[in-house]
Amino acid sequence: MSFTTQDLIAQARSRIVEWDAPTAARELAARKGIVLLDVREPAEFGEGCIGSACNVPRGVLEFKVDPTYPACEKTLLDRQLEILVYCKTGGRSAFAAHTLKQLGYLNVTSLAGGIEAWKSAGFDVTPVRA
Repeated sequence: MSFTTQDLIAQARSRIVEWDAPTAARELAARKGIVLLDVREPAEFGEGCIGSACNVPRGVLEFKVDPTYPACEKTLLDRQLEILVYCKTGGRSAFAAHTLKQLGYLNVTSLAGGIEAWKSAGFDVTPVRA
């Protein structure tokens, strides 16, 4: 049996928690400890991000959260962190959230619709300094 990309995204979404943009904004304002994880590519990230997001492209996520990997992202190693993952439209972040759950992260949420939904809902995007 083969699957389409949309099938795989739907499978991932069925196993994770997603917040719409207004819910995410409310939770970010109420709970200051949430780590924002942007899994877009660096060029996309350079166009702006949500808050003070950490950029780890989806393609290297598993390596960056592996403490044995020399170039790991040390700010993401605590499996107890509350993490809100986002991408451009929500597909990559669904995959990333599912992967993080499989790797033992307990508090991972994906932003439904990604940064595009965030902007469409009228929320600010932070310019990224080069």
